[in-house]
Amino acid sequence: AARPPHSEAVAIQVVGALAHAAGLTQVNILHITSREAMEAALAVRELYPEITFGLEVTAGHLLLDDHCPLGALAKVNPPLRSPQDKVYLWEKVLDGTLEWVMTDHANCPLDIKVNPENPTDIWQAKAGFGGTEFLLPGIFSEGLKRGLSLNKIAALTSGMPAKRFGLSGKGDIAVGKDADIALLDPNETWIVQAANSFSAQGYTPFEGLEITGKVKATFVRGQLQFHEGKITGNQSGLFVKRPA
Repeated sequence: AARPPHSEAVAIQVVGALAHAAGLTQVNILHITSREAMEAALAVRELYPEITFGLEVTAGHLLLDDHCPLGALAKVNPPLRSPQDKVYLWEKVLDGTLEWVMTDHANCPLDIKVNPENPTDIWQAKAGFGGTEFLLPGIFSEGLKRGLSLNKIAALTSGMPAKRFGLSGKGDIAVGKDADIALLDPNETWIVQAANSFSAQGYTPFEGLEITGKVKATFVRGQLQFHEGKITGNQSGLFVKRPA
């Protein structure tokens, strides 16, 4: 209630006006969570056609809504919205309006997430939670139910963000790319449980979510790093500088 959908819409309108005044040509509008916010984003696109507005949604806002039983543990900014808003966001994913999906992974361990003396108090809880490991299987599982193609899932979670942020070595399987690859079993159904997560967070607002599709292996620059539930390689992540 402290951050209603119209406040999100107003912020987007302000961003559009400031971007126009500053003469910008590219602006990313991130974490769109509601119909009002989406309509505001489409309005600034029409009002300022000289600016390319990139539109993004998080996996959390596509997989969860304000009926999430985890309560304060699911606090995030912008907040989870109504089931109706979630349905609308999926419509905009399916028609191509929303261009990429990410997680805003903000790992917030339980001991600092909530006040231990009053763990259900939403006002004392910190905003944010982790969820990178549920991005691909979650969007695959829910997207497939709604008619999202496999190519579109790959584009939303990898190809489009790589293109938008100028990461030329990422986002596709092709000669000269970095060979960062996830292998997903499309038939395995499983239940999200924090106890089985590699995260040190200690909880997940996705707890109890049934997902069909599970990542079985990952490769980083061609080297196997994760296989059948176990980390097999050494940490080899590198900072990738965006081009000027």
